[in-house]
Amino acid sequence: MSDDSQYLSITENYNHLAVRRIGRALYATIDNPPINLITKSLLIDLIKFSQWVEEDEESTVLVLESSNPDFFIAHFDVEALLEIDSESRTGPVNSLTVFDELCERFQKMPKITICVVRGRVGGGGSEIAMSCDLRFAELESARMNQMEVPIGIIPGGGGTQRLPNLIGYPRAIELIVGGLDLDAKTGERWGYFNRSLPSTELTSFVNKFVQRVSSFDPAAVRASKQALQLTLPDFTEGLIEENNLFNERNYSENGRNLMRQFLKMGGQTIDQELRIEDFVLEVTNEMNSEN
Repeated sequence: MSDDSQYLSITENYNHLAVRRIGRALYATIDNPPINLITKSLLIDLIKFSQWVEEDEESTVLVLESSNPDFFIAHFDVEALLEIDSESRTGPVNSLTVFDELCERFQKMPKITICVVRGRVGGGGSEIAMSCDLRFAELESARMNQMEVPIGIIPGGGGTQRLPNLIGYPRAIELIVGGLDLDAKTGERWGYFNRSLPSTELTSFVNKFVQRVSSFDPAAVRASKQALQLTLPDFTEGLIEENNLFNERNYSENGRNLMRQFLKMGGQTIDQELRIEDFVLEVTNEMNSEN
């Protein structure tokens, strides 16, 4: 952190975010040990923070990063998904969820949103990253995985909608139905990551890029993003139907049994999350052997 950076008083309002301002750039560091799981507490922080940033008139750039070198954001808390009461849902939804609204806010807010990905990003963490304008990755460590299908559900925060838009339908379906890792080098080639850089170069590149954009006329930066947003599809209808399909799986007996098996075998622990591609297959195989 340079000498001209300043921790904001608003940081005191969060449990899992440290926020600082450097000129027209805001940096938010995620810290929810051990794996930066999207727990209810972190979700609340992200919602409150995104609402504040959206209205902040001083900034033109937002950088999301992690204090954990092994995890940007792992995924949504499976225990929290199991706690959702199906009786509270009376039928198909016709509006966005609070998580979809969070992602839409990162996508559409009048500033350039950047994710710096070191280590693993998966599930809901990947959905947040995809809603941002830019994703820069650490070449040695960055891995993306949409791990939902192997544990009986589907991506429910825009994963089925935004991933094909970034990398194309065939590659998206390979990753989603396969529950496969996307490494940093391949991710750059496919278009998930803008750039994948060695760890010794990543911070310098991001800082120089942020300083460059921050130095430009704020009105021009904001207008350029507004114009570029016109090239993107309207994800609303797809997000609503995705959530209906997600809820069908989340409330299904087999989906719940697989998620419980995932937790029973060590899901959401550091050791298993670092090998999530192999681990979720082991969860599925264990369930198949019991049936």
